[in-house]
Amino acid sequence: MKHRFRSRSFFALGKLLAILGPLLLIFYTFLYNPPCNEPSSDMLSPIVVKLSNSTETVNYPTNISHIKFVLVGCTKTWLTRRPYTEAWWRPNQTRGNIFMDSPPPKEFLPWPKTSPPFQLNTDATKLPVYPKLANPIEARIFRSVLDSFSLGDNQGVRWFVMADDDTVFFIDNLVQVLAKYDHTKQYYVGMHSESVISNFLFAFDMAYGGAGYALSYSLVEQLAPLMNDCLERYPFMHTSDHLTSSCLFDLGVALTLERGIHQIDLLGDISGMISAHPQVPIVTLHHFDNIDPIFPNRNRTEAVKHLMKAAEIDQSRLAQQTICYEKPMNWSVSVSWGYSVHIYESIIPRSILKKPLETFKPWKNGPPPLYMFNTRLLTNDPCHTPHVFFMEHIRKLQGNSVVLTTYRRKAPRRQQPCFVPGNYSADNILRVRVFSNATVRKEAGKIDCCNVLHMAGMNVMNIKLRNCRKGEVIA
Repeated sequence: MKHRFRSRSFFALGKLLAILGPLLLIFYTFLYNPPCNEPSSDMLSPIVVKLSNSTETVNYPTNISHIKFVLVGCTKTWLTRRPYTEAWWRPNQTRGNIFMDSPPPKEFLPWPKTSPPFQLNTDATKLPVYPKLANPIEARIFRSVLDSFSLGDNQGVRWFVMADDDTVFFIDNLVQVLAKYDHTKQYYVGMHSESVISNFLFAFDMAYGGAGYALSYSLVEQLAPLMNDCLERYPFMHTSDHLTSSCLFDLGVALTLERGIHQIDLLGDISGMISAHPQVPIVTLHHFDNIDPIFPNRNRTEAVKHLMKAAEIDQSRLAQQTICYEKPMNWSVSVSWGYSVHIYESIIPRSILKKPLETFKPWKNGPPPLYMFNTRLLTNDPCHTPHVFFMEHIRKLQGNSVVLTTYRRKAPRRQQPCFVPGNYSADNILRVRVFSNATVRKEAGKIDCCNVLHMAGMNVMNIKLRNCRKGEVIA
């Protein structure tokens, strides 16, 4: 009897396990691998997620929350530079800190929410190498990335972006640019100076921190513990940017260039450069204290805020040059969307118009070449001197599907018309209106075309931006 009972018990237990086994497996699967029914707001750079000793790659795009800004300033200049930073900083969206050399004085307090949170740099003077440094002040700036990383609030950070407090960012474009790269790999993204002599004095393959550069999280994770060792290795270097690039080169990481990052090692009127911006997203502009206001009849702060009005509506087109022609009048038209319009009283090929007018001066004098790009010299020839218009206002039309930007003449050109048969004077044009698509972002690297809608005798010119037709020659 006992033997028969024991056999039946084992048989019943086996049946029970056979039934419960698959159920337990299903339960385990759903418990540790819950289904994800809600779409994520992140999507582009890959993240590696480990599950049960297996590795699964899931793609989430890079967005603003994945970028941590490491801004460097000082209390002496913060009052004048604060408006530049606040023009682009987005409270409750952007993350990061402004690192200062000393605690904020009473007149700075309470610290405004419109500014990046204040943070004091750690004391670099206690480092053994400090007395040996050729330029000790730069050690604080160089170690700001380490200070930011050491704060520990790095959850979800994919990129550390370094810049000065007189740099203006165009955040949507920054996100678009960084989303191209895999943040789990080691990337050092930036741009060299516009000035040949600046690059000659420091390095042609170095990113300039004033303009801003981005370091992927995995790179900062490796670099941070080695930064003090790097100071020991390069005590003779004079700038934090040169220190950073040298340390990264020692790790085998080269600079990845992004042409929309602008150091602006130039002086005076940089409108010629902005008006011929290449077909890449504009990411930063630097050195506002050293250049003329970028819009006429405004101070520097007002000019920056005015540019940001266009940036708030469409950063994908901002400043990028579009060229078209009004053949009946023999006019060439260059549109820097959201910034300026130039009208020439002759037909000039795009290959020439895309070269910036040299309205600016070099950062330092030296033998030619002075700039890292080709330029056109200013001239008194009325056939090659433009009528210049700057953005006056911007608004959306037709149920927010169209953007209208209006550009007003800067001043009378005060030159004779271009005396070429078939040419007409553009002196009577007072405003230019440009219509663009508000629902489609401009693709990086893609050249737009445009149609000029103008009636002879009218003092307003209308221009419609459009996609170029296949095989269309812009000349």
